[in-house]
Amino acid sequence: MSIIIEPTTESLPGYHAARHISPQYTNLNGQLAIASHPVSRLVQHYGSPLYLYDEATILAQLAKLRDAFTERVDVYYSIKANPHRVIARRLIEAGCSIEIASSGELHTALKSGCSPNRILFAGPGKTQRDLTEAVHYGIHEIHVESITEAQRLNDIAREHGRQVRISMRINPSQSAQGGAMRMGGKPAPFGIDEEQLIPVAQQISRLSHLKIVGVHLFTGTQILDADILLTQYKHALNVARTLSQTIGRPLETIDFGGGLGIPYFSHEHSLDLDAFATGFNSILEEIENDPILQDAQLIIEPGRFLTAESGLYVTTVTDIKTSRGKTFVVVDGGMHHHLAASGNLGQTIKRNFPIAAITRLNEEQSTNVDIVGPLCTPLDTLARDISMPQLAPGDLIGIFNAGAYARTSSPLGFLSHAAPPEVLIDKTGHQLIRRRGQPEDLWHDQIDPRPRE
Repeated sequence: MSIIIEPTTESLPGYHAARHISPQYTNLNGQLAIASHPVSRLVQHYGSPLYLYDEATILAQLAKLRDAFTERVDVYYSIKANPHRVIARRLIEAGCSIEIASSGELHTALKSGCSPNRILFAGPGKTQRDLTEAVHYGIHEIHVESITEAQRLNDIAREHGRQVRISMRINPSQSAQGGAMRMGGKPAPFGIDEEQLIPVAQQISRLSHLKIVGVHLFTGTQILDADILLTQYKHALNVARTLSQTIGRPLETIDFGGGLGIPYFSHEHSLDLDAFATGFNSILEEIENDPILQDAQLIIEPGRFLTAESGLYVTTVTDIKTSRGKTFVVVDGGMHHHLAASGNLGQTIKRNFPIAAITRLNEEQSTNVDIVGPLCTPLDTLARDISMPQLAPGDLIGIFNAGAYARTSSPLGFLSHAAPPEVLIDKTGHQLIRRRGQPEDLWHDQIDPRPRE
């Protein structure tokens, strides 16, 4: 990530974040602009609250990954991070494949123009429909997470008269120490424990309609330490060798997983891709010199890293009130649009996301406030005890790094507020890619029972 705005975040009073955010933002006479578009004008045009995504930032993040990983590694966009088909389509056009975790995401990937042979499916709770549709469309790989799932998939493949390519998703015995979410070395619903790899692989090998072609190491998420990633990637090679020896042939794919993080909070720093690239070159050298590994397709599955920094969630101040000495700034958006920013998406410590009063950038911070949404719950708090300029109704608040796990992971139906629109900013200007919710959306899938006789 690059430093924000000219020349530092000091030009953003009220900005509370990691050390920097993306360079698409500029300060125009005290107001935030994205790629030269003042956010206040975008709000006038599209309304509030809303999501804004900058395409150039997404493509720049992809370019950074390709520089670090080289052309030897295929990038599969983890579509769960932001499943809008326009964003997926832009990444597909830029050469990405797609990693899915449901049949819904499968249909989104197909609708976005992704060929089935560029789709892989990983997820711990695949339903019968999920597996059936994945087999029907003939996707590249299905990553199995248990012997039970493998047996179910084998039955479906038999019914379709096909042999299905699978990878074994492994929960490694080593823990990614220091990662924001440490997955290896502890119980997890994801993947097959590494200690069970050999007996489970032997069982799966006897299923005639499945072919083990690869291994997928499940390491964690939101990892900002290059050494942690490199350690896990090296471990993945050992796991791949063990699986290859067990099935008696070289693997066709090695999936290093995702997990590449971005900084959200003041104590975090960007992933050092230069240091990572140096270390990864030695891993590539090891792969190229090993006959068991040298022909394998290498895969990574970034999601958050590609899209998070592109996004800004914008909400408008509707009221300011004081209760027993505490000042609350009430806004028209909240946790139903951005659950992660409220701290209710699994965070054990509720820290403030990167946030700013984006129509008062040049004003000094003068008061500590809580920023709260319109929902009937104290959980609907977007920032706690945060220093802000003197605010008034009509001012805009922006939450940064909102391009991943924001709208898509939020309880949009809570209290029946309208879902926020999404706007894409690209080289042609800005365009609506999802309209604002309408009252009729709330009951479009409801069915009235037949009248009683």
